[in-house]
Amino acid sequence: MPSLEPSVLRQLIIDAFAESGSTAVCTSGTQRHPKKFFVQSGQLSLDVWAYAWTLTYGGWPRSKDEYRIQLTGVTAPLDTNPRGPTILIGYEPSCQCFAGFDLRKHMTFSKKSPSIQININTLTQAQRDGFAFVKKGNEEIAVAFRPDQMLAYCLNAELLHTEGTETKMVSLLSKAATMQPIEEADLRQVNKKRQKLVATVSRLSRDSDFRRKVVVAYDRKCAVTGIQLKLVEAAHILPVGARQSNDDVNNGLCLSPTYHRAFDRGLIYLDDSFVMNTNAAEERELASLNLAGGLRDFKQYLGRPIRLPADRRQWPSFQMIELANKFRGIAG
Repeated sequence: MPSLEPSVLRQLIIDAFAESGSTAVCTSGTQRHPKKFFVQSGQLSLDVWAYAWTLTYGGWPRSKDEYRIQLTGVTAPLDTNPRGPTILIGYEPSCQCFAGFDLRKHMTFSKKSPSIQININTLTQAQRDGFAFVKKGNEEIAVAFRPDQMLAYCLNAELLHTEGTETKMVSLLSKAATMQPIEEADLRQVNKKRQKLVATVSRLSRDSDFRRKVVVAYDRKCAVTGIQLKLVEAAHILPVGARQSNDDVNNGLCLSPTYHRAFDRGLIYLDDSFVMNTNAAEERELASLNLAGGLRDFKQYLGRPIRLPADRRQWPSFQMIELANKFRGIAG
């Protein structure tokens, strides 16, 4: 497969940030390398520089599973971002996944067709699990990841590549990515920083798995408004951290960001008839603070049943609805 045009690759990175719950604007114009992005996610904002190429088959006599990026259009040493992460990635179109490499290992390189390899099976794993890890012969760990993990990768890339190189860590990270149980005895074999990294990958994998299950169940449409537009998010009915909360699809709703925030703060709530209502107590408080502007328009989608998944087994749990309303102090 031929390499993607730089403009296409740039848009794929922007789309990946969107899938990972953030927004990205390319700030480098027509500059090829590095591609520079300003990224925002909630209160978080950061500058990200990305050296990015298409992952393509290395060609005979190499193994049929060996894919590579070729570091064309750049000269050594590679510039790094003084204000945020710099990542070195490849994108493989058939798997629709990225591979991240250790920038420190590739700051300098020969002028003769420099390339970096990864096994395509690692990308296939990432397509299924969100993340996948492989140790390369130069004591480098390569990290394959789905687009919905782009922000997570950027925030953790340095730690992943620095702390993940030991064989034991590759095994632990792989278990974390596939949400397999990890024995305490195995964790105690690595230092505290690495234990925290394993916990981070476990959390990111659970979050990603929950988000994908819920969004797919609701056909990528907001349960309240029916909107798609790549603007939907997965909301927990019973919030994370509450006792008995879980990451099952029955504890999830697909919502557009405004209604997600309104649901989380208790301005709206779901009843056991699957009707989304406004919370009268919150309405009164907004009015008392003179902050009820736009409420009429906001309420036009409320007071009627939400759009439910086609599969009844994925409908919201009555138990989770009841627990969530008690947790938020909403009277039945």
